[in-house]
Amino acid sequence: MMLQLAKRSKVVVTAFALGICVSAMVIGDGELDTPIGAKWWPSKYGADDERGAANLQTPKKVMEAKELITEGKVYQLGRLYEHGMPIPGQRHFSLTIPGLPTGTVNGRNKMVSNDELVSGEIGQVGTQFDGLGHVGVHVGDEDVFYNGFKLSEFGNPYGLKKLGVENVGVFFTRGVLLDIAKLRDAERLPHGYVIKPEELRACLKQNKTELRAGDVVLIRTGHGKLWMVDNQYYGDGEPGIGMGAAKFLTDAGVSMIGADTWAIEAVPHENDEDSFPVHQWNITRNGVYHIENLDLEGLAADNVTEFAFVFSPLRLKGATGSPGNPIAVK
Repeated sequence: MMLQLAKRSKVVVTAFALGICVSAMVIGDGELDTPIGAKWWPSKYGADDERGAANLQTPKKVMEAKELITEGKVYQLGRLYEHGMPIPGQRHFSLTIPGLPTGTVNGRNKMVSNDELVSGEIGQVGTQFDGLGHVGVHVGDEDVFYNGFKLSEFGNPYGLKKLGVENVGVFFTRGVLLDIAKLRDAERLPHGYVIKPEELRACLKQNKTELRAGDVVLIRTGHGKLWMVDNQYYGDGEPGIGMGAAKFLTDAGVSMIGADTWAIEAVPHENDEDSFPVHQWNITRNGVYHIENLDLEGLAADNVTEFAFVFSPLRLKGATGSPGNPIAVK
Protein backbone atom coordinates (compact mmCIF):
# COMPACT_ATOMS: atom_id res chain seq x y z
CA MET A 1 0.00 0.00 0.00
CA MET A 2 2.78 2.41 0.94
CA LEU A 3 4.59 1.43 -2.25
CA GLN A 4 1.45 2.14 -4.31
CA LEU A 5 1.01 5.53 -2.61
CA ALA A 6 4.64 6.34 -3.27
CA LYS A 7 4.24 5.45 -6.93
CA ARG A 8 1.06 7.53 -7.16
CA SER A 9 2.82 10.45 -5.45
CA LYS A 10 5.62 10.27 -7.95
CA VAL A 11 3.11 10.25 -10.79
CA VAL A 12 1.23 13.22 -9.36
CA VAL A 13 4.44 15.18 -8.73
CA THR A 14 5.72 14.36 -12.20
CA ALA A 15 2.44 15.36 -13.80
CA PHE A 16 2.37 18.55 -11.76
CA ALA A 17 5.92 19.39 -12.76
CA LEU A 18 5.15 18.74 -16.40
CA GLY A 19 2.09 20.93 -16.08
CA ILE A 20 4.24 23.77 -14.82
CA CYS A 21 6.70 23.33 -17.67
CA VAL A 22 3.97 23.25 -20.28
CA SER A 23 2.15 26.27 -18.84
CA ALA A 24 5.41 28.19 -18.68
CA MET A 25 5.90 27.70 -22.39
CA VAL A 26 2.49 29.08 -23.36
CA ILE A 27 2.96 32.43 -25.05
CA GLY A 28 0.80 35.09 -23.49
CA ASP A 29 0.88 38.54 -22.01
CA GLY A 30 2.36 37.54 -18.66
CA GLU A 31 5.82 36.45 -17.61
CA LEU A 32 7.41 33.68 -19.63
CA ASP A 33 10.53 31.60 -19.34
CA THR A 34 12.08 30.71 -22.69
CA PRO A 35 15.17 28.74 -23.70
CA ILE A 36 17.11 32.05 -23.58
CA GLY A 37 15.61 33.40 -20.36
CA ALA A 38 12.71 35.75 -19.68
CA LYS A 39 10.49 36.96 -22.53
CA TRP A 40 11.98 39.81 -24.54
CA TRP A 41 8.82 41.48 -25.79
CA PRO A 42 7.25 43.96 -26.16
CA SER A 43 10.17 45.98 -27.51
CA LYS A 44 11.13 49.25 -25.85
CA TYR A 45 10.38 50.82 -29.24
CA GLY A 46 6.76 49.63 -29.14
CA ALA A 47 4.76 46.42 -29.47
CA ASP A 48 4.45 46.84 -33.25
CA ASP A 49 8.07 47.83 -33.91
CA GLU A 50 9.90 46.04 -36.75
CA ARG A 51 13.12 48.12 -36.85
CA GLY A 52 14.81 47.42 -33.54
CA ALA A 53 18.05 49.32 -33.00
CA ALA A 54 17.68 51.00 -36.39
CA ASN A 55 15.40 53.39 -34.49
CA LEU A 56 18.60 54.89 -33.09
CA GLN A 57 19.55 56.17 -36.54
CA THR A 58 18.59 59.84 -36.28
CA PRO A 59 19.56 63.15 -37.92
CA LYS A 60 21.75 63.75 -34.87
CA LYS A 61 23.77 60.61 -35.66
CA VAL A 62 24.16 61.73 -39.28
CA MET A 63 25.56 65.08 -38.16
CA GLU A 64 27.82 63.36 -35.64
CA ALA A 65 29.17 61.09 -38.38
CA LYS A 66 29.69 64.02 -40.73
CA GLU A 67 32.10 65.61 -38.26
CA LEU A 68 34.33 62.53 -38.52
CA ILE A 69 34.96 63.09 -42.23
CA THR A 70 38.21 65.05 -42.25
CA GLU A 71 40.21 63.53 -45.12
CA GLY A 72 37.61 62.37 -47.63
CA LYS A 73 39.11 58.87 -47.82
CA VAL A 74 36.60 56.10 -48.56
CA TYR A 75 37.06 52.46 -47.53
CA GLN A 76 35.02 49.69 -49.13
CA LEU A 77 34.29 47.12 -46.44
CA GLY A 78 32.40 44.60 -48.57
CA ARG A 79 33.85 41.46 -50.14
CA LEU A 80 33.67 40.58 -53.81
CA TYR A 81 30.70 38.36 -54.64
CA GLU A 82 32.37 35.77 -56.82
CA HIS A 83 32.53 32.11 -57.72
CA GLY A 84 34.52 30.18 -55.15
CA MET A 85 33.99 32.52 -52.21
CA PRO A 86 33.41 30.88 -48.81
CA ILE A 87 29.76 29.86 -48.49
CA PRO A 88 28.38 28.11 -45.39
CA GLY A 89 26.20 25.02 -45.36
CA GLN A 90 23.97 24.30 -48.33
CA ARG A 91 23.84 27.89 -49.55
CA HIS A 92 25.08 28.72 -53.02
CA PHE A 93 25.77 31.68 -55.26
CA SER A 94 26.11 31.76 -59.02
CA LEU A 95 26.38 34.59 -61.53
CA THR A 96 26.23 33.80 -65.25
CA ILE A 97 25.93 35.95 -68.36
CA PRO A 98 23.91 33.93 -70.87
CA GLY A 99 24.28 34.35 -74.61
CA LEU A 100 27.24 36.71 -74.82
CA PRO A 101 25.65 38.92 -75.96
CA THR A 102 22.45 38.22 -74.07
CA GLY A 103 20.19 40.11 -76.44
CA THR A 104 19.93 40.31 -80.20
CA VAL A 105 21.43 43.01 -82.41
CA ASN A 106 19.04 45.98 -82.35
CA GLY A 107 18.52 49.10 -84.42
CA ARG A 108 20.48 50.64 -87.23
CA ASN A 109 23.22 51.40 -84.70
CA LYS A 110 23.54 47.63 -84.04
CA MET A 111 23.21 47.84 -80.25
CA VAL A 112 24.08 44.68 -78.30
CA SER A 113 23.85 44.07 -74.55
CA ASN A 114 24.67 41.69 -71.73
CA ASP A 115 22.58 40.82 -68.67
CA GLU A 116 23.51 38.66 -65.72
CA LEU A 117 21.53 35.85 -64.16
CA VAL A 118 22.07 35.44 -60.41
CA SER A 119 20.86 32.34 -58.61
CA GLY A 120 21.17 31.19 -55.02
CA GLU A 121 21.04 33.10 -51.76
CA ILE A 122 21.71 36.81 -51.91
CA GLY A 123 20.93 37.79 -48.33
CA GLN A 124 23.10 35.27 -46.50
CA VAL A 125 26.26 34.86 -48.58
CA GLY A 126 29.40 36.97 -48.88
CA THR A 127 29.27 40.26 -47.01
CA GLN A 128 25.87 39.85 -45.42
CA PHE A 129 23.50 41.88 -43.30
CA ASP A 130 21.40 39.93 -40.79
CA GLY A 131 17.91 41.36 -40.45
CA LEU A 132 15.51 40.82 -37.56
CA GLY A 133 13.69 38.03 -39.39
CA HIS A 134 16.86 35.94 -39.64
CA VAL A 135 17.12 34.34 -36.18
CA GLY A 136 14.53 33.41 -33.56
CA VAL A 137 13.89 31.03 -30.67
CA HIS A 138 11.70 27.93 -30.55
CA VAL A 139 9.40 28.51 -27.56
CA GLY A 140 6.82 25.84 -26.83
CA ASP A 141 5.15 25.18 -30.18
CA GLU A 142 6.09 28.54 -31.68
CA ASP A 143 9.13 30.03 -33.38
CA VAL A 144 9.42 33.49 -31.83
CA PHE A 145 11.47 36.35 -33.24
CA TYR A 146 12.24 39.98 -32.37
CA ASN A 147 9.47 41.74 -30.44
CA GLY A 148 7.64 38.45 -29.86
CA PHE A 149 6.48 38.06 -33.45
CA LYS A 150 5.53 34.43 -34.16
CA LEU A 151 6.68 32.85 -37.39
CA SER A 152 3.36 31.02 -37.64
CA GLU A 153 1.73 34.44 -38.08
CA PHE A 154 4.24 36.35 -40.22
CA GLY A 155 6.06 33.62 -42.12
CA ASN A 156 5.55 33.42 -45.88
CA PRO A 157 7.69 31.54 -48.42
CA TYR A 158 7.54 34.55 -50.76
CA GLY A 159 8.71 37.05 -48.16
CA LEU A 160 8.12 37.58 -44.45
CA LYS A 161 5.04 39.64 -43.59
CA LYS A 162 6.95 41.27 -40.73
CA LEU A 163 10.62 42.01 -39.96
CA GLY A 164 11.67 42.16 -43.61
CA VAL A 165 14.79 44.19 -44.37
CA GLU A 166 12.73 46.78 -46.24
CA ASN A 167 11.83 48.17 -42.80
CA VAL A 168 15.41 48.88 -41.74
CA GLY A 169 16.26 52.09 -43.56
CA VAL A 170 19.72 53.64 -43.86
CA PHE A 171 22.70 53.58 -41.51
CA PHE A 172 24.63 56.85 -41.70
CA THR A 173 26.27 56.98 -38.34
CA ARG A 174 29.43 56.92 -36.28
CA GLY A 175 31.50 53.79 -36.82
CA VAL A 176 34.07 52.45 -34.36
CA LEU A 177 36.76 49.87 -35.14
CA LEU A 178 37.89 47.65 -32.27
CA ASP A 179 41.02 45.84 -33.43
CA ILE A 180 41.35 42.88 -31.08
CA ALA A 181 44.04 41.22 -33.20
CA LYS A 182 46.21 44.32 -32.79
CA LEU A 183 45.43 44.49 -29.08
CA ARG A 184 46.67 40.92 -28.71
CA ASP A 185 49.63 41.52 -31.04
CA ALA A 186 48.36 38.66 -33.20
CA GLU A 187 48.25 38.17 -36.95
CA ARG A 188 45.01 36.27 -36.52
CA LEU A 189 43.05 35.07 -33.50
CA PRO A 190 42.39 31.30 -33.45
CA HIS A 191 39.13 29.41 -33.87
CA GLY A 192 37.01 29.52 -30.74
CA TYR A 193 38.81 32.55 -29.27
CA VAL A 194 36.20 34.28 -27.12
CA ILE A 195 36.51 38.06 -27.07
CA LYS A 196 35.72 39.37 -23.60
CA PRO A 197 34.20 42.72 -22.60
CA GLU A 198 37.51 43.61 -20.94
CA GLU A 199 39.19 43.47 -24.34
CA LEU A 200 36.58 45.74 -25.88
CA ARG A 201 37.14 48.22 -23.04
CA ALA A 202 40.90 48.00 -23.53
CA CYS A 203 40.51 48.82 -27.24
CA LEU A 204 38.30 51.78 -26.45
CA LYS A 205 40.82 53.03 -23.89
CA GLN A 206 43.66 52.55 -26.38
CA ASN A 207 41.67 54.52 -28.97
CA LYS A 208 40.82 57.19 -26.38
CA THR A 209 37.15 56.95 -27.22
CA GLU A 210 33.85 55.51 -26.02
CA LEU A 211 30.74 53.90 -27.45
CA ARG A 212 27.58 55.94 -27.95
CA ALA A 213 23.99 55.01 -28.66
CA GLY A 214 23.39 54.35 -32.35
CA ASP A 215 27.02 53.53 -33.17
CA VAL A 216 28.09 50.72 -35.47
CA VAL A 217 30.92 48.67 -33.97
CA LEU A 218 33.27 46.71 -36.24
CA ILE A 219 35.51 44.06 -34.67
CA ARG A 220 38.72 42.95 -36.35
CA THR A 221 40.10 39.52 -35.47
CA GLY A 222 42.45 38.95 -38.42
CA HIS A 223 40.29 35.98 -39.48
CA GLY A 224 39.40 37.84 -42.66
CA LYS A 225 42.92 37.26 -43.98
CA LEU A 226 41.85 33.69 -44.74
CA TRP A 227 39.16 34.84 -47.21
CA MET A 228 39.85 33.27 -50.64
CA VAL A 229 43.19 32.03 -49.26
CA ASP A 230 42.02 29.09 -47.14
CA ASN A 231 38.24 28.98 -47.47
CA GLN A 232 37.93 25.62 -45.75
CA TYR A 233 39.66 26.81 -42.60
CA TYR A 234 37.86 30.15 -42.79
CA GLY A 235 34.52 28.35 -42.56
CA ASP A 236 35.48 25.64 -40.06
CA GLY A 237 35.39 28.01 -37.10
CA GLU A 238 36.26 31.54 -36.03
CA PRO A 239 37.17 33.87 -33.20
CA GLY A 240 34.47 36.23 -32.03
CA ILE A 241 32.60 37.84 -29.19
CA GLY A 242 31.10 35.83 -26.37
CA MET A 243 27.91 36.54 -24.46
CA GLY A 244 29.67 38.90 -22.06
CA ALA A 245 30.95 41.08 -24.88
CA ALA A 246 27.59 40.94 -26.62
CA LYS A 247 25.88 42.23 -23.49
CA PHE A 248 28.49 44.96 -23.14
CA LEU A 249 27.74 46.16 -26.67
CA THR A 250 23.95 46.03 -26.36
CA ASP A 251 24.15 47.83 -23.01
CA ALA A 252 26.09 50.57 -24.82
CA GLY A 253 23.16 50.97 -27.23
CA VAL A 254 24.90 50.11 -30.49
CA SER A 255 22.79 49.70 -33.63
CA MET A 256 24.86 47.11 -35.43
CA ILE A 257 27.88 44.87 -34.88
CA GLY A 258 30.16 43.78 -37.70
CA ALA A 259 33.31 41.68 -38.01
CA ASP A 260 35.78 40.12 -40.41
CA THR A 261 34.22 36.73 -39.64
CA TRP A 262 31.15 34.86 -40.87
CA ALA A 263 29.15 34.83 -37.61
CA ILE A 264 30.47 37.62 -35.33
CA GLU A 265 30.60 35.17 -32.42
CA ALA A 266 33.20 32.60 -31.38
CA VAL A 267 32.89 29.21 -33.09
CA PRO A 268 33.11 26.75 -31.35
CA HIS A 269 30.89 28.53 -28.84
CA GLU A 270 31.66 29.07 -25.17
CA ASN A 271 29.07 26.39 -24.37
CA ASP A 272 29.01 23.57 -26.91
CA GLU A 273 25.36 22.86 -26.05
CA ASP A 274 24.31 26.21 -27.55
CA SER A 275 23.76 27.18 -31.16
CA PHE A 276 24.69 30.77 -32.06
CA PRO A 277 23.56 32.28 -28.75
CA VAL A 278 25.05 35.70 -29.55
CA HIS A 279 22.80 35.92 -32.61
CA GLN A 280 19.77 35.34 -30.40
CA TRP A 281 20.94 37.85 -27.82
CA ASN A 282 21.73 40.62 -30.29
CA ILE A 283 19.14 40.14 -33.01
CA THR A 284 16.19 38.38 -31.37
CA ARG A 285 16.27 39.88 -27.91
CA ASN A 286 17.74 43.33 -28.54
CA GLY A 287 17.05 44.10 -32.21
CA VAL A 288 20.75 44.79 -32.86
CA TYR A 289 21.85 43.92 -36.39
CA HIS A 290 24.86 41.95 -37.62
CA ILE A 291 26.97 42.54 -40.71
CA GLU A 292 29.39 39.73 -41.46
CA ASN A 293 32.34 38.85 -43.70
CA LEU A 294 33.77 42.37 -43.76
CA ASP A 295 37.15 43.46 -45.09
CA LEU A 296 38.62 45.56 -42.29
CA GLU A 297 42.26 45.43 -43.37
CA GLY A 298 42.29 48.90 -44.93
CA LEU A 299 40.95 50.57 -41.80
CA ALA A 300 43.42 48.65 -39.65
CA ALA A 301 46.40 49.48 -41.88
CA ASP A 302 45.63 53.20 -41.65
CA ASN A 303 44.84 52.98 -37.92
CA VAL A 304 41.38 54.44 -38.49
CA THR A 305 39.28 53.80 -35.40
CA GLU A 306 36.45 56.34 -35.82
CA PHE A 307 34.71 57.12 -39.09
CA ALA A 308 31.43 57.78 -40.80
CA PHE A 309 29.76 54.44 -41.53
CA VAL A 310 27.28 54.20 -44.39
CA PHE A 311 25.14 51.21 -45.35
CA SER A 312 21.66 50.59 -46.69
CA PRO A 313 20.37 47.04 -47.11
CA LEU A 314 18.68 46.32 -50.42
CA ARG A 315 14.95 46.93 -50.17
CA LEU A 316 14.05 43.28 -50.62
CA LYS A 317 10.48 42.96 -49.40
CA GLY A 318 10.21 40.28 -46.76
CA ALA A 319 13.89 39.27 -46.91
CA THR A 320 15.80 38.05 -43.86
CA GLY A 321 19.03 39.72 -44.91
CA SER A 322 20.82 41.62 -47.63
CA PRO A 323 24.06 41.71 -49.56
CA GLY A 324 25.89 45.00 -49.80
CA ASN A 325 29.08 47.00 -49.72
CA PRO A 326 29.21 49.10 -46.55
CA ILE A 327 31.65 51.97 -46.62
CA ALA A 328 33.66 53.88 -44.06
CA VAL A 329 34.61 57.49 -44.72
CA LYS A 330 37.41 59.27 -42.88
